[in-house]
Amino acid sequence: MDQVKARKKIVIAGGGTGGHIYPAVAIARALLRKDPDIDIHFVGTAQGLETKIIPREGWPLHTLNVGKLNYAGSYFKKLTTLLKLPWSFVQAAALLFDLKPQAVLGVGGYASGPFVLISTLLGFRASLWEPNAVPGLTNRWLSRFVRRSFIVFADAKKFLHSRQVEIVGLPVRDILENVGRRPQSSQEFFHVLVFGGSQGARAINQAVSEAILTGFEWRKNIKFVHQTGPLDFAEIKEKYKDQQQVEVFEYLHDMEKQYAWADLVICRAGASTVAEIAACRKAALFIPLPWAADDHQLKNAQALVDAAAADMLLQKDLTKETLIERIQKLSKDPNQLKSFENKVKMFYQPKAADRIADLLLNQMGDG
Repeated sequence: MDQVKARKKIVIAGGGTGGHIYPAVAIARALLRKDPDIDIHFVGTAQGLETKIIPREGWPLHTLNVGKLNYAGSYFKKLTTLLKLPWSFVQAAALLFDLKPQAVLGVGGYASGPFVLISTLLGFRASLWEPNAVPGLTNRWLSRFVRRSFIVFADAKKFLHSRQVEIVGLPVRDILENVGRRPQSSQEFFHVLVFGGSQGARAINQAVSEAILTGFEWRKNIKFVHQTGPLDFAEIKEKYKDQQQVEVFEYLHDMEKQYAWADLVICRAGASTVAEIAACRKAALFIPLPWAADDHQLKNAQALVDAAAADMLLQKDLTKETLIERIQKLSKDPNQLKSFENKVKMFYQPKAADRIADLLLNQMGDG
């Protein structure tokens, strides 16, 4: 019995998309490397990507019945979410009393806010991880209650009110930390990797497919890998069936190989994606999600653009013509690509997951 009581326990709350889950997984792995006997539990929702990823990793996943409030959707959906909140608070309290963790970490996503709030109100030690340049409304508010916040962008510090705000970087999967650049001299084709996150991005899918279908002449020296997400996969795959030098995937399970292959990445600007681009030292054309909560994707991308570390194209300006123009321009300018690669790496802090794990374990050991 004493041995069981001695085991440390942490709950990581959040999820929904890969941008929340993969950094959380990296933190969990770092915790286990440093303390193999620690018990790690995840809290998410039944609808998020965590239901596919966390069980595969072998950690327990507990779900709350909660939706998303801070988004551009119908008032009916927001009202439904509000009505669910009291029950999600009850679920969170019951889970906390059952698990009795020494630490709680909120990583963003639908379940993070309610679970972190209840954990602080019940006296459990909670921390926040905030990946964006400008924190969202929920984390800005929650930061008043938690002891410590971990941030990626230094600019985020002025928005948070925790007693301790640590700049730690954004955890990326270990396998991405050693992705390099293909030697320019060995290239026969210019390689373009397109993805819109784990769920895809319809506007990007449409513009890219229209550009590719415009004709072969403009892209005869270009190869594409296009990850569409589940909603558009069948349609895009059918469109590309007779197209040369184009591969299409619903989901990419080997991102380290895809990043290594790519000369240019066309993608959204979620914090996790930005961190992976920086870790892999890749030239990127960011197309921020225009209705992201608090416009955080635009602000993430703008931070890199201001440092001349990436290019950006707003979705309102996204057409097949503008996309072709940007791709052609960058494919013919290796010096610009090299400059992006050299400057974007400044936004990456190695071993961020280990840094967060150390801070959490130290906090858990404080009694």
